[in-house]
Amino acid sequence: MDVDSTFINEEVIDLIAAHAGVGDQVADITERAMAGELDFAASLAERVELLAGLPETVLDEVREQITLTEGARELVAAVHSAGGRVALVSGGFTAIIAPVAAELGITDVFANGLEVTDGHLTGRTSGRVIDPGAKAEIFEDLLAAGGCDRAESVAIGDGANDIGMIEAAGLGIAFCAKPALVAAADAAVSTRDLREVITIVTSRTGV
Repeated sequence: MDVDSTFINEEVIDLIAAHAGVGDQVADITERAMAGELDFAASLAERVELLAGLPETVLDEVREQITLTEGARELVAAVHSAGGRVALVSGGFTAIIAPVAAELGITDVFANGLEVTDGHLTGRTSGRVIDPGAKAEIFEDLLAAGGCDRAESVAIGDGANDIGMIEAAGLGIAFCAKPALVAAADAAVSTRDLREVITIVTSRTGV
């Protein structure tokens, strides 16, 4: 599943941008990227560039600001108790997401790195960029690595950058999503409560 505005309530890059005094500018780009109006990778590079010079300690502050979406803990617990596996595939940042995932026993975390030099953000990402194509590829890799039946797989997201993995899943769920993703999904949740996902999956699979 996606993370920003799905697994958590916030868009992490917008929170970081607020510390740089460019919150409104970055939030506008984020909104347009999630709606599918902008190329995700290019828009990510543009937004991250605006963060150059921020001290790395800002990431610790932002990590304290994020909140799990209602029902997130219950969803993870339900999947694990049924013998399933949860993976977070995010256009956000590993430094913020990985510690939160670890607390819930989630070991599969794929997100962007933020380059840091001399204790400050450089305005560049590091490592593989988790764009829409990467999300879809990671989904396929997870299916193959786990020997999973596609029909029993579920993908959850909120933005146009999640369309590839939503379409690849046995059950694609749009969570409080942009219209472009709702159109591509098998089911949609309009209330910010991930327990609704449990209800949908249970009704379709009986698990």
